[in-house]
Amino acid sequence: MKKRVLVVTTGGDCPGLNAVIRAIVKRAGRERNWEVLGSIEGYHGMLQEPMEIIQLDSSRVSGIHVMGGSIIRTTNKGGPFNWPVKNPDGTWTAVDRSDELVRRLQYQNIEAVICIGGDGSQKISQQLFEKGVNIVGVPKTIDNDLSCTDLTFGFQTAVEVATDAVDKLVTTATSHSRTMILEVMGRDAGWIALNSAVAGGAHIVLIPEIPYDITKVVGKIQDRIDLGKEFAIIVVAEGAKAIGGGIVGTKSSQVGYENIVLGGIGRKLMGEIKKYLDIEMRVTVLGHLQRGGIPIAYDRILATQFGVKAFEMVLEGKFGQMAAYKGDDVISVPITEAIAKMSLVEPDNYLVKTARGIGICLGD
Repeated sequence: MKKRVLVVTTGGDCPGLNAVIRAIVKRAGRERNWEVLGSIEGYHGMLQEPMEIIQLDSSRVSGIHVMGGSIIRTTNKGGPFNWPVKNPDGTWTAVDRSDELVRRLQYQNIEAVICIGGDGSQKISQQLFEKGVNIVGVPKTIDNDLSCTDLTFGFQTAVEVATDAVDKLVTTATSHSRTMILEVMGRDAGWIALNSAVAGGAHIVLIPEIPYDITKVVGKIQDRIDLGKEFAIIVVAEGAKAIGGGIVGTKSSQVGYENIVLGGIGRKLMGEIKKYLDIEMRVTVLGHLQRGGIPIAYDRILATQFGVKAFEMVLEGKFGQMAAYKGDDVISVPITEAIAKMSLVEPDNYLVKTARGIGICLGD
């Protein structure tokens, strides 16, 4: 009987997921005595009745490395420790089905699990590991906010999309003498905003790690106007906030989704600026365009490296660990270290210094 490894993609979608899945299957295929299964929509496939599990073989993964999304789909709602159940009165309750998941894994003769996910997903991985599940993590998030890895796959593709948006906004901004605000994703981390601002030549970038002073933002725009340059490009991360202020978002109404839904900082910022300057402005919210589409070559390569490493970690019994990119190597690190803290932009980060060096205002 062949040994079985289960692959799950959990959390938000991300360019490069399919490249990881393909790499796992191709690497497992070289061992002859292994087969790879996929759980549909994260752990939901294992916990549904009947279960939704598919075999991932060479024919099923052929050519998928160029595709966005995940062929086994994903979800950021619920999970084995927080499974939503509808009560007779229409309300919802969360129940812990992790023990049941462990039993189902054993019943299916699954030797190991490879979880492809971000911070929240890997916290679940650690919890399952502590329950005895042989689990390996692969770092996935466009936010690039997982510790112990220099990069997460999907991030560079998101930066490419955001940079392309900055490039396009420059032409319309100059044509109409407007100040354009581009709101990008990233949650609590400013990596996408900072990278795309530097790459696209924005004049102002506001990130969560450096609360902004609106008078500094206004001053930068006014300086450009005084120089006869009547347009400006502002890149703002969705989690950015003013000094003494809070993030802009709303509580989710979706069952099983507990995070605050961020969004709206772009329009809030425009309103703040208009209190000081009578200028023409527009806001563009890039949103989920950053998560979808074809992964760029860099992310396909990184995702493939992670997939191969993850399966080799299974072979080596390195459970409770996550694949990580450090320097020029792909290594394994304890999941506990990867989730201990978020990887955020430090005020003295080299790219922050670069941005300041070319005159980009960070609002402080």
